[in-house]
Amino acid sequence: MNFARALVRFLPALGLLVAAHVLPAGSAAAAELVMFESAGCPWCKLWHKEIGPAYPKSEEGRIAPLRRVDLDRKIPADLKGVKGVNMTPTFVLLDDKGRELGRMRGYPGADFFWPLLDDLMIRGGLVEVMDSMAAN
Repeated sequence: MNFARALVRFLPALGLLVAAHVLPAGSAAAAELVMFESAGCPWCKLWHKEIGPAYPKSEEGRIAPLRRVDLDRKIPADLKGVKGVNMTPTFVLLDDKGRELGRMRGYPGADFFWPLLDDLMIRGGLVEVMDSMAAN
């Protein structure tokens, strides 16, 4: 892996490590990452191969556990408010009340998935970068 690719993978993790706060201490997950997928989706299979094993062990997975939803089946009642999902995979970040915080359409590959997810989590208010780090 060249230096630029390694840096792209390292920086999001660093951002989460230096978060001012992630979740209140001892709280359950305040969000979930819903992955809308389908059986014949090659990008979904690639995500499961490249990201799937690491996701539940990651800080992102602790903050927003993964929930898999088959787009070819009936959508669960609690997700009826999630509109406009018409391609797989689509990742929808929901808060603890089921409100959408952001989404990612498609799978851009392992090098870009983590930074894009971290950006969704920051914009959704699930993590905050420390002011002192942002100033440097």
